[in-house]
Amino acid sequence: MLPSISPAQEIGLAVLLVAALVWVLGLGHMLWDSRSPHPEPGAHDGLPAIPAQRTAGAHPMESVELTEAEEQAFAGLIRTIPLH
Repeated sequence: MLPSISPAQEIGLAVLLVAALVWVLGLGHMLWDSRSPHPEPGAHDGLPAIPAQRTAGAHPMESVELTEAEEQAFAGLIRTIPLH
């Protein structure tokens, strides 16, 4: 092909050109696909992101009975949290 470069360099150049062509075609395909929004399959009919909370009576291990002193200590702790 080119008289001034070796056959190995010609092969390397051909591989580089093919890789660049594939990259440009892939980039064009990605940009073309991003122009028209496609709804994600199952986006609206799946589970909610955060499941609904169960009530305290759902399982005995999910609730803790506090003593009066613990409730007062917790209330005092909550009052120390800045709200702004």
